[in-house]
Amino acid sequence: MPAKIETRTIFKTFETPTGPVQALGGVDLAAQPGEFVALVGESGCGKTTLLRIVAGLVAPTQGEVWIDGERVTGPSQHVGVVFQRPVLLPWRTAVENVLLPAHVRRLSLAEAAAEARGLLESMGLGEFLDRFPRHLSGGMQQRVAIARALLLQPSILLMDEPFGALDAITREQMHLDLLNIWSARQPTLVFVTHDISEAVFLADRVVLLSPRPGTVRQVFRVPLPRPRIPDHRFSNEFAAACREVKHAMQGNGGNGR
Repeated sequence: MPAKIETRTIFKTFETPTGPVQALGGVDLAAQPGEFVALVGESGCGKTTLLRIVAGLVAPTQGEVWIDGERVTGPSQHVGVVFQRPVLLPWRTAVENVLLPAHVRRLSLAEAAAEARGLLESMGLGEFLDRFPRHLSGGMQQRVAIARALLLQPSILLMDEPFGALDAITREQMHLDLLNIWSARQPTLVFVTHDISEAVFLADRVVLLSPRPGTVRQVFRVPLPRPRIPDHRFSNEFAAACREVKHAMQGNGGNGR
């Protein structure tokens, strides 16, 4: 099966006042259609940089990214991105924030509004469509950000530590919400996280990047069945998978957690 996403020997060097910093040192990675891939590694290993390159937001210094057999040269409406923070516009309501991509691309707002309301309702925010961000909890705001990324029905969803700032209970609920969305829509999903247990619970494969400059050090296939349920976190298979990734990260020069 042809890869949905393919990175071909991606290098990235940033120029800084103290000299060049190489963030990525030749990343070769492929994700299949509908696959859920988690990227882990120590801070500064280039996970976010790689995600932004795949999104077309940052150009690689060397190498290429291919999506559906075409080289990436910039952002695409077929790729949705969710950042660490929701980045909602405070003067827009929840539904108006979700509609922002339709405004930017000058699409039919009537059709987009129906899609936006449906997305928010499916995430349990049907009663909060007209609320402003200041009236929403952190978890609610992140749901709005996810809905915004999904508005144009992208075939790829890229997520950069979207649940890192949430409390443990909210984060676990967001895991289930995300898996329900992914199962229903089946985008190819690339998810950056520092949390090994989060990566194992969510993903089909966990990709460990080496310390800077980041390269693919090891790839782990998660042995858990789908659909994932909370009780999987207490299984021997889950514990063993987390332990395997953690040991590899510790041997990789990282802390692992």
